Amino acid sequence: MRSLGTRFLIVGLLAVLMFIPTFFVSLVVEERDYLAQQTIRDIGREWGGEQLLSGPVLILPVQGTFQVNETFTVTDPETGEETEETRQVPRIRRTDAIFLLPEDFTLDLSTETEIRSRGLFDVPVFQALATMGLTYDLDAAEDLIRSNEEILWSEASLRLTVSDNRALRGVADLQTGTDTIQLEPRADGQAGVIAALGDPRGHDGYTLTLGFNGADTLRATPMGRQSTVTITSDWPHPSFTGAFLPNTREITEDGFTATWDIPHLARPLPQASRQDHDATARQQSAFGVQYFQPNDFYQKAYRAARYGILFVALTFLTVLLIEGATKRPTHPVQYILIGLAQSTFVLLMVSYAEQIGFGAAYLLSSGATTALLTLFGLVGLKLGIRTLILGLMLAITYAVLYLILQSADYALLAGSTLAFFALALTMYMTRNEDWYSPPRDPSKTIFGTPRHGHPQSPPRPQQKTQAQDAPQAPPELPASP
Repeated sequence: MRSLGTRFLIVGLLAVLMFIPTFFVSLVVEERDYLAQQTIRDIGREWGGEQLLSGPVLILPVQGTFQVNETFTVTDPETGEETEETRQVPRIRRTDAIFLLPEDFTLDLSTETEIRSRGLFDVPVFQALATMGLTYDLDAAEDLIRSNEEILWSEASLRLTVSDNRALRGVADLQTGTDTIQLEPRADGQAGVIAALGDPRGHDGYTLTLGFNGADTLRATPMGRQSTVTITSDWPHPSFTGAFLPNTREITEDGFTATWDIPHLARPLPQASRQDHDATARQQSAFGVQYFQPNDFYQKAYRAARYGILFVALTFLTVLLIEGATKRPTHPVQYILIGLAQSTFVLLMVSYAEQIGFGAAYLLSSGATTALLTLFGLVGLKLGIRTLILGLMLAITYAVLYLILQSADYALLAGSTLAFFALALTMYMTRNEDWYSPPRDPSKTIFGTPRHGHPQSPPRPQQKTQAQDAPQAPPELPASP
């Protein structure tokens, strides 16, 4: 019979080896999660995809008069001889346009969400309505004009960049005062809309209304000298993302409202420029909200697989401590069967969660695994009444795991605390163990108490003393006379 110390080492090695099946289980979970994410991307792309609104930017074309060198052929009237002569002549040509960002920029985004399903997967998508209020400082454009240039006011245009024109739905309206200006798709190969304003010097401001579809993320850029952006939605799980967090937000079970107030000093964009900074704004200053699905069961299953080795080790340790030094200790194959059963728990949870939801799937899978291992302890390991300890430990373990999976923020705290208490309990239980000694009397448990149901060793018969064992000499006869 091996000593307890040797069995501890063997069980520890088996627990480490059980990392292999838990690793492959986590790969299966990752594959299912990838399939789910791919489905979400496909549905989102077909519906409209992630949306990022950038602008609107007022574009003022500029032309200038330049002296250029041109070569002419001159014929001498007397000799008829031709010569080439270079002269400077004035020419008019287009130069870099002026890009004006709004002075006051207000953007109200309201969205209504719905769930689209494909196979086993549900995807939140939204329909959005954007309403923008815009004013521009046209005097700032005059400061960028050189002496030989002039602004082509009649060719001014207003441009709004979006992520994908296929997402545009419903209303698309630009108004200045009582006048409505037609919106057209951009002609430069980029996604967005553009409007020919005519001469903007007679306009007090603009109101742009645009409807579109989207999925997963809705963002905007702070293009104004003073930008005020408000997003209102019926989605109860927003995840605010991007370069800026909202100044105020209100989140309820019925949805959320968030407001951003961003001054121009907070973003690296000039109000008036001869360069187009739209790409810079989209890369560095975009912000918004992600329509987050909190703690979906694939994330939970992946974390369960990562914590699987901890719970396998706890089960192994429990079995080792409650079995004691029996004549037939638990065989390594039996430990492997226990570990495989707990590894299969994660697969059961994922497969059932895809059909009936996470809560019911977890209850069903953990209950089945606990019942299986408890019955195995009773029938296979012959633990007797101590099977109740194994069942209680499994119930507590899966209850703690459920709390870990429900709260990602406290997962590390709960897992590390559980591991610490398990180690501390093991140290306490084995405090009197002499690890170098030969195996104990099998009639006693690891705690030194008599084993339940085990016959006590009969007392050894008392050895006779040498005087008792030696034959007595016959009595001496009296001498003959």
